This record gives sequence, structure tokens and C-alpha cells, in this order.
Amino acid sequence: MERWIGEGMPPNAVPQSMFYGNEFFGLDKRDFANVAVSMIPAFEPQVLEETERYVVARDARGIVSKAMKIGTVRGTRPSMNQYLGFPVRNRADFEALKKRYDPSTPTRYPKTWAEDVKRWADRDYPLCLLTNGTFGFYSAPRQWMGTENLSVAFYDDPTLMHDILEFLADFFMRTVERAMAEVKFDYFNFFEDLAYKTGPLISPKIFREFMLPRYKRVIEFLRGHGCDLITVDSDGNLEALIPMLLEAGVTGIWPCEIAAGMDPVKLRKEYGQALALSGGIDKRLLARDKRTVEREVMGKLPWLIEQGGFIPTVDHTVPPDVSYQNFLYYLELKRKAAEGRG
Repeated sequence: MERWIGEGMPPNAVPQSMFYGNEFFGLDKRDFANVAVSMIPAFEPQVLEETERYVVARDARGIVSKAMKIGTVRGTRPSMNQYLGFPVRNRADFEALKKRYDPSTPTRYPKTWAEDVKRWADRDYPLCLLTNGTFGFYSAPRQWMGTENLSVAFYDDPTLMHDILEFLADFFMRTVERAMAEVKFDYFNFFEDLAYKTGPLISPKIFREFMLPRYKRVIEFLRGHGCDLITVDSDGNLEALIPMLLEAGVTGIWPCEIAAGMDPVKLRKEYGQALALSGGIDKRLLARDKRTVEREVMGKLPWLIEQGGFIPTVDHTVPPDVSYQNFLYYLELKRKAAEGRG
């Protein structure tokens, strides 16, 4: 932000959130139904240990982590936290945590819900059930248990994992049932982040046994209420799981992470219109010369846009080494491709 303003961008060009569209950059509007599927009440945050170098604290999710204080600028730390503990270690912990996931808790729906429903009735933009990064069958138990503990639990305590995932499916459907009855949603996005650079964090076998039945249940429920577009949000390389995601009824993935080897051209040729794609632009190349930017954008977009089912964008945020002029050039190339001028 500071760099772009220094390079000529108007200071008010970017609001606090661009999720709802941006007139200056010509980004289309969308909206989200902010129904809370998080734990209510949350844990009381607590500092457990603090020195000049670090702080150990329990956050609102019940996760204990150690964070470096050195180098922190405006609340941004120079390194990832070290995770020390999670709220669910066994069945007793899970049973206790379930009390924080009561679908009937009144505060799960915002105070403005009635006004929101009226506002959405004659909208001309897409509306998403929930917000981004809120619910998934891998992301939720990972938040409760931690990646390592969750990875082991599928093997050491499969009964517990089945019970957790069944509980999550029931909780989700009961929580959003009112929303689905009162609003026609355009799409829903599962938040998972269940892959890394070379593949998924769980095997296809584990996905088929534990995740697939719950995906099918929830997607059938969503489709029964008229929500037909179902996407999965996951970083990393998802290729090994795509056939099962399609089997479950998923219609698209986001992002299509180039740094993890996800090639949108390859995926479009392999799956055709069955799998919509969002992402696919290598943001690392946007910091280079304009010829490189043009080669990246125009080498992919004209054909992909012609095929349909593709939203061209970078994966995650634009890095700070990308100049303002390069970003504007990238946007102009996208418009050129979308308008058939490529």
C-alpha cells in the first residue's frame, strides 16, 4: 500500500476490504452472509508467559502459541508462531468443546439479518453463504487439534474422527438452515487448506473414508436449497483429490496455486467444464519486466477465458515487490483478454 501510494495510487483507492468489489480497479462486487459457524463462546485470551523476546498466549480459539516480539512492526511478526497446544487432545476434550457449537445460539446471526435478507432479494451480484475461510471438514478439526495431532488421529482414533466429522456436518446444516430457507445463495465455499507444495496433507484413502461422505451430505443439502455452485478453498497441490471432489459434487477450486504446480491449462484440458478454476496467474512474475508480465497473462488467459469457468487472478495477495505500474498493466492485460482483444 505504501509503495503504490508513493508510485501514484490515490490514497483512497483501496478500502479496508476489497472482498466487496472495488470501483477504482474495476473489480466486480460480491457479498457474503456472515452467519457465525465458529465457537461461541470463544475462549478467554490469556497471556501465559512473556519476556523481552517472546510471548506465550492462549488465543480465542484455545490455541497456545509462542510468538516472537523482536522485529514486530504494526502487529506483523517476522516469523510464524510456534504452536504449543490445542483445545482437543482426546474424546473428553471434544465433548467439552461441542458445548461451544450450539446451532441455536442467537448471536450466530447478525443483528442486521432481516435488513440483509431484504437487501439481497433484488441484488445483481453474487452472494456467498458464509464468508471466506470459515468452514471445512479438514480445517475445523485441524484448528481444534493441530496438523500433526490430526494427521495421527485418523489412524490412532478413527472412531473419534468419524464422530467429529459427523458432528460438524450436523452442526453446519442446522446452523445455516434458517439462512437457506430465507435467501437464495449463489455459491458456497469450503475452507480447507489441506494441501502443500507437492500434494495433499491427507491421502486419497483418508479423504474417501472420512471426508467424502460428509461432503456429499452437505452438498446434497445445499443443492436441495438451490445453492448449486460449490467451491473448495485450499492452498497447495490438490490434484490427487480432484476426482473425489468432483464425485462429492464440488464444482470449482480456488486458488489454482502456481507455486504448488497447479497448472490451469492442464487442469482445464483434463477436466473440461466439470471443474471451474480461480487463480492461476503467477504473482512472482508480476514484479518483472512488462514483457514477462504479458507473456504470463496472454499466454494463458485468452484460451482459458474462451473455455469458460475461469476467474483469472493471482493466488492470495499481491506481493510488495510488484510495482503499481506493473499491477495496472496486469489488469489492462486481463481486460484485453476478457474482451477478446488478445
